[in-house]
Amino acid sequence: MARIHVVAGVLSDAEGRVLIAQRPTQAHQGGYWEFPGGKREPEESPLAALKRELHEELGIEVVSSRPLIQIEHDYGDRRILLDVHRVLRYQGRPQGCEGQPLAWRAATALQPEDFPPADQPVIRALQLPPLSLITPEGAPDPTNPTQKQASTAFLASLEQALTAGSMMDSTINPTGTSPLVQLRAHHLSDLAFVALAQAVAQACHKHGALLVLNRTPDSIPASLAAEVQGFHLTAAQLHNRTAAPQAQARTGLLGASCHHAADLARAAALKLDYVFLSPVQATRSHPNARPLGWKEFARLTQSAQQPVYALGGLTPQDVPQAWAQGAQGIATIRGLWGLSA
Repeated sequence: MARIHVVAGVLSDAEGRVLIAQRPTQAHQGGYWEFPGGKREPEESPLAALKRELHEELGIEVVSSRPLIQIEHDYGDRRILLDVHRVLRYQGRPQGCEGQPLAWRAATALQPEDFPPADQPVIRALQLPPLSLITPEGAPDPTNPTQKQASTAFLASLEQALTAGSMMDSTINPTGTSPLVQLRAHHLSDLAFVALAQAVAQACHKHGALLVLNRTPDSIPASLAAEVQGFHLTAAQLHNRTAAPQAQARTGLLGASCHHAADLARAAALKLDYVFLSPVQATRSHPNARPLGWKEFARLTQSAQQPVYALGGLTPQDVPQAWAQGAQGIATIRGLWGLSA
């Protein structure tokens, strides 16, 4: 079965809402909402196809855009590659040139069940930020009285990172999506980790950040799980799961660390919301790990079925490069925490 290459564009208005269109009832996946676009013609570049389709469907001229995410999906009767781009600038006022209903919706208000299956990871990509902060190794134990000063300094560093210019840079995060924070502290006992997570959750809530815990959900009390936005699995935990755990959080994010194609395949099978793929470049924390490099990162990302963050030796300045390779953005410790390179 030949694969159909479909291009789609995500347009935003001045309020940060995205444009969606409703498919005709008689069409494939009729009645669902989608992101405007259509089939790429033979010998046509994806960008040329995007410009043509959005002109035909919406009556606009695309001025600039960037890749957002690519998703392969088999509907049984057809197999598609959904190639989605975020439209950064356009000329004209979007209208349903083919009679299709249009609507502007906040990304957080998009409901996956209202869209075809191939479009659903796109919604998650729109709801996630381009930057993810990972807390550094050696996080203090708040239950240890001798580490009280270190705990205070840790939380102060977190708040400083959350208010740093890179987190709020409109060129990196034009829609102001809530930053993503991963609390990682494998060396702490469950009791100490929970105590630290409670304090970190308060700081993240104060600054509107999304918090995921690098801990298995069954080790976290329900009272804390209700205050965070999800969980992050290690690669080992990813392969040990027979089904996606029921995230006990409000938004239910579930992500994982990936290093190989087999990891990405497992993440796709579990329908995770996002993954970290590493190491892209050499890092001080894992000096013996062989870097993927951008070329291999891009190749692996094409097979992913969810947003992919590039991780390993990166800073916010690498976000455009990551976007160009198909990434959601970057995840970093030193690049956002303020540690020396």
